[in-house]
Amino acid sequence: MDSVIRGIAIYVVLLAATRLTGRRTLAQMTPFDLVLLLIIAETTQQALLGDDFSITNALVLIVTLFATDVLLAFLKTRSFRIASWLDGHPTVLISNGRIDHHALRRSRVSTDEILMTAREQNGLKSLDEIDAAVLEISGGISIIPKKDA
Repeated sequence: MDSVIRGIAIYVVLLAATRLTGRRTLAQMTPFDLVLLLIIAETTQQALLGDDFSITNALVLIVTLFATDVLLAFLKTRSFRIASWLDGHPTVLISNGRIDHHALRRSRVSTDEILMTAREQNGLKSLDEIDAAVLEISGGISIIPKKDA
């Protein structure tokens, strides 16, 4: 039973930490992010297993983590509030060609990142050519060019 409680607790803590760090972390992984992920994975493994390295304990943890994930996915289909808390919602960064600096700060996205995405997606060279930019729940940025661009 101890393994089940540890598994659920660590799942919830990692989920909350991921939500607090923001969506951009999910879309772009730097070498720093990879190192951090490896350290977190090792620390999490130690916390999950404790002193019991048996196959049985590992299987209990795997089933617990998958069951927790399936339960949360089910709850997301039943409650918009839970889905919004777990997944977030898209954030408009540019609307009608106007940059929302507050949304940029809150999302920790720079205009350089928007411009890079605009070049990659649409071949745009300037922020003036962007009608809208949206930070999606996946962490990616969607760009809608101006009609005359």
